[in-house]
Amino acid sequence: MRYLFVMGHPAHVHLFKNVMNLLTESGHQVLAAAVKREVTTDLLKVLDIQHAVFGNIQPTLLAKAIGTIPKEIALLRLARQFRPDLLVSTGSPYAAHVSAILAKPHLAFGDTERAALTARITIPFTDAVYTPDCYQGYLGPKHRKYNGYKELAYLHPKYFRPNRGSLDAAGLSETEPYLILRLASWDASHDLGESGFSFEDGQDALTFVRQMERLGRVVVTADSAVRPPLDEYTVRLSPERMHDVLAFATAYVGEGATMAAEAGVLGVPWIFVSSTGRGFLTDQQSRYGLGYWVRDRHGAEDALSHLALPNLRSEWQQRKERMLSEKEDVVSFITREIEKWPLGSVTG
Repeated sequence: MRYLFVMGHPAHVHLFKNVMNLLTESGHQVLAAAVKREVTTDLLKVLDIQHAVFGNIQPTLLAKAIGTIPKEIALLRLARQFRPDLLVSTGSPYAAHVSAILAKPHLAFGDTERAALTARITIPFTDAVYTPDCYQGYLGPKHRKYNGYKELAYLHPKYFRPNRGSLDAAGLSETEPYLILRLASWDASHDLGESGFSFEDGQDALTFVRQMERLGRVVVTADSAVRPPLDEYTVRLSPERMHDVLAFATAYVGEGATMAAEAGVLGVPWIFVSSTGRGFLTDQQSRYGLGYWVRDRHGAEDALSHLALPNLRSEWQQRKERMLSEKEDVVSFITREIEKWPLGSVTG
């Protein structure tokens, strides 16, 4: 069979990379179609995943809307060349609409409740929508759930072993505690009306960083260039090494929900800063005690006090092991769903 995976974010590459490998090993033809975004395309190249670019990332919601038709035309052209039997995405409108035009099935594997607008223009043209069972909401008769988080598809110990060499490459060390501070770009459609730290200015942000420094060195990362004065806290790091660095961190504090969930799966304490929550993070927090969801920088300051424990890492590793024992193999689940899908059944 021929499977086309549509990706727009580096997290999508990680989610599907092991699935694509399994499908390839089984003799299927696999291709990734990506929206050009620096980290996304860099990852595809580094991981040696066969891919093609069908559009550029847009900085604003208006630009995204205007750019929708050109992207869909480009993806349609690419799909007609590749001739897929089935399309897979995390809930891409481009993939859904192109699949409908080609009369091919489209399966979506997502987890973000905030993506309501995208869901409305995607689900009618999608054959099945898969989410973790902790997803807060119901997406209709096409909604199917699994016992896990999408981050387990690439950070479960079965598929991931952190490389200590990445710390040397970033100028970090296991002997020097460090925390990761993640700043969001807030340019996704599901970010509309959402806020995080809401720093007044660079000096305000710097004050927060100095509070974090009580627990260790602070490393700042973001989707776009980090502005002064926080740029002095960044490190040079290739995208494929980010999870290695996260795995050895003392804690993660940030506006990125995916990286918070990744930290939890790795047994690293997280503080997610956002005016809105996520079902998968609520599950990690309430069921396993892996992190803290707070609404602003003041909540983050309070949560930092909970991390001043002498046995922090060993405690969180125990919590992680309990979580892993209760979740399923997400890679096997996704691969099985793709391979068993009845190709004659298509949503029109």
